[in-house]
Amino acid sequence: MEAPLQTEMVELVPNGKHSGGLHPASTPSAGNERVEGPRRSCVEGEGFLQKSPSKEPHFTDFDGKTSFGMSVFNLSNAIMGSGILGLAYAMANTGIVLFLFLLTAVALLSSYSIHLLLKSSGIVGIRAYEQLGYRAFGTPGKLAAALAITLQNIGAMSSYLYIIKSELPLVIQTFLNLEEKTSDWYMNGNYLVILVSVTIILPLALMRQLGYLGYSSGFSLSCMVFFLVAVIYKKFQVPCPLPSNFANITSNLSLAEVMEEETLLLGKTVAPDSCTSNYFTLNIQTAYTIPIMAFAFVCHPEVLPIYTELKDPSKRKMQHISNLSIAVMYVMYFLAALFGYLTFYDGVESELLHTYSKVDPFDVLILCVRVAVLTAVTLTVPIVLFPVRRAIQQMLFQNQEFSWLRHAIIAIGLLTCINLLVIFAPNILGIFGIIGATSAPCLIFIFPAIFYFRIVPAEKEPAKSSPKILALCFAALGFLMMTMSLSFIIIDWVSGTSRHGGSH
Repeated sequence: MEAPLQTEMVELVPNGKHSGGLHPASTPSAGNERVEGPRRSCVEGEGFLQKSPSKEPHFTDFDGKTSFGMSVFNLSNAIMGSGILGLAYAMANTGIVLFLFLLTAVALLSSYSIHLLLKSSGIVGIRAYEQLGYRAFGTPGKLAAALAITLQNIGAMSSYLYIIKSELPLVIQTFLNLEEKTSDWYMNGNYLVILVSVTIILPLALMRQLGYLGYSSGFSLSCMVFFLVAVIYKKFQVPCPLPSNFANITSNLSLAEVMEEETLLLGKTVAPDSCTSNYFTLNIQTAYTIPIMAFAFVCHPEVLPIYTELKDPSKRKMQHISNLSIAVMYVMYFLAALFGYLTFYDGVESELLHTYSKVDPFDVLILCVRVAVLTAVTLTVPIVLFPVRRAIQQMLFQNQEFSWLRHAIIAIGLLTCINLLVIFAPNILGIFGIIGATSAPCLIFIFPAIFYFRIVPAEKEPAKSSPKILALCFAALGFLMMTMSLSFIIIDWVSGTSRHGGSH
C-alpha cells in the first residue's frame, strides 16, 4: 500500500483528523500554540499543518522552546539506566577488546535506528511514534507501538523504583552507622519508595513540557559523572588481589596496613593470575552479555517527544542531538566498565557497587556514590513516564483538549500502580524481564525498520533499494536479539539461576 510522495503530503491533515492524539497536550508541549488558517490547535489530536507550497511538511503548529543543550541532557538521561552498574561485569565476560567492539557496534546501530525514525517522521510530518505505526500499518501498528512503549517504560520505571526500595534503606543504615537494620519507618523500603515517588517524582512528572526536565536531567547526569570519577579514583586505591577477609580488616586498618596484610595472605587466598586483564573472553556468560549490551542505548520512545519540543527543529539538528547523547553515554559506559573491571578483574560482581562493599561497607566515598546513583535513577523516572502517558492518550483520549486533571490523573495512576507492583509483587520484575526482552527489540530495531520500509514511498526508494534492504536486515537483527534474550531468560528460569539482566 505504497502511496506516491505527493499523495502522502496531501493526506497529512485528513489523516491527522482521523488518527488524532499526535501530540496530546498532556505530553510536554512547548506552549504558545498558534492558529494556522481556520483550524485551531487546542485539540489534542492536532499534530501538524497543511503543506506549505515552499517548505518541507510541517510537524507542529507551536514553537518548540527547548534548547539544544537541554535536549541533549534529556535524551542522555533517557539512555542512561541502572545498567551502567553491570557493564564492568559484562567486560569481565567478554574481554576489553570484544566489549569495546560490541559497545561501538550497538552505539552505531542505535544511531542508525534513530535515523530511520527521523527520516520516517520527515516524510509524513509526524513526530509521534504511535502515529508512525498508524501511517505504516493502520490501527494495529499504532496499538502495537503504544503497547510496546507502555510495557517497556513501565518495566523500566518499576526497576528504578525497586532499586530505590532496596538500596535507600541500606544507604540510610550506613549513614547512621548501624550494624543491623532496625524496624523504624525510615528503614522500611516500602515507605521510602512511596515518599520518594510523592515528593520528587510526581512533581516532576506533572510538568506539562518535557523541556523543563532538562535541568533535573543535567543534575542526574552530573551524579553519574561523579559515579564515574569515583570508579576511576578507586582503581588506584583498591589493592588487587583482595584477601578473603578484606572486608573485616579494612574498617580497622589503614590502606598501607591493608596492603601489607594482603601481601601476607596473597598466596593463600587468590590465584596468581586473578589480577590480569583479558582482551578476549568467551564463555556462557558472553552469550548473555550480547543482548544486555544491545539494549544499552534504549531511548527511542523519548526521541520524537524531545524532537517535538526542540527549538528551531530540523531532522539534522535532532540527529546531532541523538549522536551527541549516544557519544556521551558511550564514553561514560566504556570508562565505567573499564575501570570497574580493572579494579576487581574477574572478581567483579554483576552490580559494581556491591563489589566495593566487599572492600569497606562504610566507605564514605562509595556511600556518596550510592546516593548519587539513587538520585540519578530517581530523576530518570519522570523522563520515562512521559512517553507512557503519551501512549495512553494516543489509545484512549484522542481529539480531546488538554486537561490538567487528566494530565495529573494519568501520572498519579501510573505511579500508584508501579508502587503497588514494587511493594506487593517484587517478583513481577521477572515478568517485566520477559516484556523488556520483547518490547525493547521492537522499539530499537524492528519498528523503526518496518515503519521506514512502509512509509517511505516506492517512488523515492524502491523496495529493492539499498536503504530499504538494509532496513529489513536491521529488523531481522531485532528478531535475532529478541530470540536470544527470551531464550536466555527461559534458560535462567528452568535452571533456577539469574544471570540475565537488562540494561535499564
